[in-house]
Amino acid sequence: MVVDIKDGLLPIFCFLASVISLKDFFMDKLGKDQFVDLLEPLIVQLGYELVDIDALFGSRSSVLRLYIDKDDGITLKDCEKVSRQVGALLDVEDPISADYSLEVSSPGLNRRLIKAEHFQRFSGEKVKIKLHIPFEDRRNFKSKLLGFKDDKVLVDDDGITYAIPMNVIDSARLIPEL
Repeated sequence: MVVDIKDGLLPIFCFLASVISLKDFFMDKLGKDQFVDLLEPLIVQLGYELVDIDALFGSRSSVLRLYIDKDDGITLKDCEKVSRQVGALLDVEDPISADYSLEVSSPGLNRRLIKAEHFQRFSGEKVKIKLHIPFEDRRNFKSKLLGFKDDKVLVDDDGITYAIPMNVIDSARLIPEL
């Protein structure tokens, strides 16, 4: 049995909160997509994947954190290499008007899954997915990831397969098996 979770319109307050946070994070010169477009080619050229970006801008300190990965894992030297190159690019392009610290990190064991490729690559793993809006009185799934098809994440939850559209997912993370 496959339960197909329908695409839903988000409540207006959720949509506005997302827009405001992106504007705050990626300031006045670029949107998030253009920011990724600026950084990703350089990071790929260096031999890494840009997995995710966190931007935490506050009144006293701000942090731009990049998560990178490669097939054989990330070392401190990898982070230093990417940090130097990305720092130089950001100094030249100056896409962020606030003062900030740049951090480069591995995605970790409980890595976020964001792109379709992530959901395919980690098929068979256990994941935790939070939805923007409830489905059948649920917003959280701790399930086995089955993959990605037709812009939907497929999970097996106690023998029931759910097809969850990407646009209703608030966050998705691997659950590490220790």
